[in-house]
Parts: sequence; C-alpha cells; structure tokens
Amino acid sequence: MKQSKRYQAVAKLVDQKKVYPVGEALNLAKQTSRTKFDGTIEVHIRLGIDPKLGEQQVRGAVTLPAGTGKTKVIAAFVPDGKEQEAKDAGADIVGGTDLIDKIKQTGSVNFEVAVAMPAMMPKLAAIARILGPKGLMPSPKNDTIATDLKKTITELKAGKINFKNDDTGNLHQILGKASFPVEKLESNFRTLLEAVRKAKPAGAKGTYLRSVTINSTMGPSIRIDVTA
Repeated sequence: MKQSKRYQAVAKLVDQKKVYPVGEALNLAKQTSRTKFDGTIEVHIRLGIDPKLGEQQVRGAVTLPAGTGKTKVIAAFVPDGKEQEAKDAGADIVGGTDLIDKIKQTGSVNFEVAVAMPAMMPKLAAIARILGPKGLMPSPKNDTIATDLKKTITELKAGKINFKNDDTGNLHQILGKASFPVEKLESNFRTLLEAVRKAKPAGAKGTYLRSVTINSTMGPSIRIDVTA
C-alpha cells in the first residue's frame, strides 16, 4: 500500500525501534496529527489473553477525567412513563417496545451506547443478535443497566467509556482530541491503563500488557513504555 507524502513526512518523526515515555509519546502523537480537521489520539493495547476463552475476556467501564472530546449518541430503553425522565437526563434516542420493534425490523442502529432500565432487559433479548456483535447490549459489566437514569446517562455524556478486547485479543480506545493538552491526554491514558490492569482475567498467564501503542488519526504508531 502506497503511503501519502504527508504520512511519510510525519512518520520520520517517530523512531519505530524506540519505546517512548508516555508524555513524550503523546507529544509526538500530537505533532504527527496533520489532518485538516481536529483528529483523535487513539491507544491500542495488545493483551496477553486467549480471546477464544470466555473467562479471559477483558471488559469494563471507566470515566476518563478529560472526556474524549466526542459526545456519544445514547439510546435509552425504558418502560412506559419513563420517556421524559430519560430525555431530561440527556438521552438522544428514547423508546421501549416500539424502539425494539423498529430495530428488529430494520436491523439498523443509529446510536453508540445503549442503556436500559432493568425491566426492559427481557424484552431486549429480541434484538440481542443485533446489539451484541456491535457491543451495544446493555450489561452490568459496562454499567449500562440503569436504575438511576440521570446518573448513568450523565456519566456517559461526561466521558465514561466502555472497553472490551476484540477477537484478536487487542483493545482499542480513543483518548481524546489531538487539540487536547498533553496533560489531559496523559490523565486519560493513565486512568484507562489502570482500569485495564484491574480487569486482568485470573486465568491470563505470562505478560498481560504485551504492547501499547498510540497514534493520531491517520498517523504513525508510537510505542509506549508502560513500566513507568
């Protein structure tokens, strides 16, 4: 695959053989963000797990102190009479069985996070095959089954994110916008990394954090030293 001259130029700033301290790596990621729009800084973690084993899945929820710079579209599945409460809490899409039926018929979703009140969980089974593969099924593990709609939705809007490894045992997450100060990006990074460490499965053997890299949108990968 031929790389653009812009990519080749910024790639020269990064020593691919070096493992950088966190602050230096984040500074480099900002420098290598050369898109015409305000791109994002992403982190990619290669985990020492067997992703084929259910008990070795890494997942959790954490609030990034500086947020991600992106407002998530949140859908709330609520019983009759709770619609206005969900809207007042900040949900972008609100519904009950009507919303479930619509998704079931079309197979289409236009939201990034789904929360549900406990009474709606049995009804959501009808669209579990649609929401599940997209990582959108509400679950206690990612704090999206809401007994307190306002608290749950407010936290998600403020920067609470859910993380989960993919089928190859890697974890990917946006840390924030390239325009964020390094201090905010580093605060988000360290908060996420600590949450991922705490989510280590008991059955995982050997090195858990095999490698950690960051990059800006369409920028080169930068390896991070996570021992410091």
